[in-house]
Amino acid sequence: MRRTGLAVCLLLASAMTGCASTDTGLGYYWQSVNGHLQVMRAARPVDAWLDDPATGPALRQRLELARRIRHFASESLALPDNASYSRYADLGRRAVVHNVVAAPPYSLKLKTWCFPVAGCVGYRGYYEEAAARRFAASLSDDLEVMVYPVPAYSTLGWLNWLGGDPLLNTFIGYPEGELARLIIHELAHQVLYVKGDTMFNESFATAVERLGGSQWLLQHASEQAREEYRRFDQRRQAFRALTRQVRRQLGEVFSDPSLADDARREAKATVMARFHEDYRLLRESWGGFAGFDAWVAQANNASFAAQAAYDELVPGFEALFVASGRDFARFYEAVRALARQPVTERHAALRALAEGATTAALQLP
Repeated sequence: MRRTGLAVCLLLASAMTGCASTDTGLGYYWQSVNGHLQVMRAARPVDAWLDDPATGPALRQRLELARRIRHFASESLALPDNASYSRYADLGRRAVVHNVVAAPPYSLKLKTWCFPVAGCVGYRGYYEEAAARRFAASLSDDLEVMVYPVPAYSTLGWLNWLGGDPLLNTFIGYPEGELARLIIHELAHQVLYVKGDTMFNESFATAVERLGGSQWLLQHASEQAREEYRRFDQRRQAFRALTRQVRRQLGEVFSDPSLADDARREAKATVMARFHEDYRLLRESWGGFAGFDAWVAQANNASFAAQAAYDELVPGFEALFVASGRDFARFYEAVRALARQPVTERHAALRALAEGATTAALQLP
């Protein structure tokens, strides 16, 4: 499942302040800064790649497509028009960073790490997979840990003066609908960032990617691209429905005061066994599509909790978009107003919006 690496840019920003927090050594800041600068140095303007006769036809087509999506994002979705995604870099690896997430054995709340400027975030990003796995192995045995690859991350527009976030080989070959959603998602992070509220930030960007990606496919994509996306998204939505169900079941197990430790452990194991069986049946219905196998193989509290950050509040944001007259500029202003509220109030407001939208839909004839 795709995950962006917003945390890396936050650590980069913190590192630029010259400060370090109590649980993060200077070496970690250095790898964040050095890793990002290596990405920037590898990037060249898209026009330079297109003018280069050595650029193959497949890459040329993808860069031209990405440029059209980039223009659409600013013109039609009111997303920032700046240097981001006007350059391309081939990093020679499958992920730009690897993220580490962790959660207690009976909780779906992620462990957080706090940094100057960035606030507290529920994951740490490493440019080298080996470094991510070393850090994961160093965490307490009381934590469930997951390491996952990240194809892209946002620097929130803070580094546009250095050339902005580049297109990367880690995602340039995505199907058209997914490429559009990823670029839109990362640009949405440049519209708004709320310190210390990963769920709000990621759910907002996911809502914008879904809304904007749908418009791109409807207005600009071919019928073949729309059909390709439809098949993939049907599988994704079915998988997300399954994992939401599992999160709800795990939450009930973890919050049940009547369960002793042994009973809680057994109930959790039952939920996870049922999840793997349900996924097996779902996979069979897809004709053996294996796109989520790697995620399922290492699924634990940390992976379920990290997933929640990306979709928990999305229905509320989508309802707010409708309430804003389906106008992106008005929607962003409404989100900024919401962001000024305390965290519990802003989350409650979004959940209320989602519930109201569901109730209204159920009342339709």
